[in-house]
Amino acid sequence: MQNLRVLPKLRDSLTYLYIEHAVIDQKYQAIEYVNKEGRVMVPVANLCLLLLGPGTSITHAAIRTLMENGCAVNWVGEDGMKFYAQGGCETRKGYHLLHQAKMASDPQKHMEVVARMYRFRFKQSLGTDLTLPQLRGMEGVRVREAYAEASQKYGVKWSGRRYERSNWMGSDPVNRALSAANALMNGLCQSAIVSGGYSTAIGFIHTGKQLSFVFDIADLYKVDYCVPISFEIVSQSTTEVEKRVRQACREKFREVRLLERILPDIDELLQVPDQFEGEFPADEDKALPEPLWGIYQEE
Repeated sequence: MQNLRVLPKLRDSLTYLYIEHAVIDQKYQAIEYVNKEGRVMVPVANLCLLLLGPGTSITHAAIRTLMENGCAVNWVGEDGMKFYAQGGCETRKGYHLLHQAKMASDPQKHMEVVARMYRFRFKQSLGTDLTLPQLRGMEGVRVREAYAEASQKYGVKWSGRRYERSNWMGSDPVNRALSAANALMNGLCQSAIVSGGYSTAIGFIHTGKQLSFVFDIADLYKVDYCVPISFEIVSQSTTEVEKRVRQACREKFREVRLLERILPDIDELLQVPDQFEGEFPADEDKALPEPLWGIYQEE
């Protein structure tokens, strides 16, 4: 029986690995992917997220190894631009999900979380008397100013956030770079959310989609990282901007140790208690039956 306590924590993991046009199999306690250029062994104990792009085939044994090591797997479109499916998480506990659902279903608590999410994005304290429309308006100004400042700093022409999902190359280079950077940020946040036992679907600002909470959390960091990186990459060259911005984002996320921050930030935004009453060792024994509702009240 596997004890997940011996696995590396999410904050100690590598960021992610994107693979396309390859066959992936299990080898020893790792995975190996094979393509026309050769064979590469990938240790998975410290891998946070595996992105499977077009043309990939993966064996049952490889999936089992990834799940046993707490590595989330996402099936995505080319360059990670589209999300199709996900599998796996690092915890078997359900308390974070229950708390998230409680905060989302109570109108007052829901609005409190929304307000905290907006306030989180500013680098200065904001008055508690501000209304939600005022916070949204201030956030809109902040984002527009971030685009304008990056445009001026890096000398890249900016005419607004414009893109067509059905015509990728119809967008200008900086918009394509932003879309690529945002997609990677979404994937990283999604991996953290799932690893922490939260639901990707129960959002607060965004609602109605299976990735609503992913968008909520990713938006906390995009202005700080995705915007400046995208403009800098385009200022250097307009060729292969998607590939180059992915590489730059990966290095930046590693440099600032973003994975260390995501789950603590979520805990703070949702006001998650340090300990849940009646916690039981679900991660130590995956076959352990869950407690019945009301059992602790009866005791």
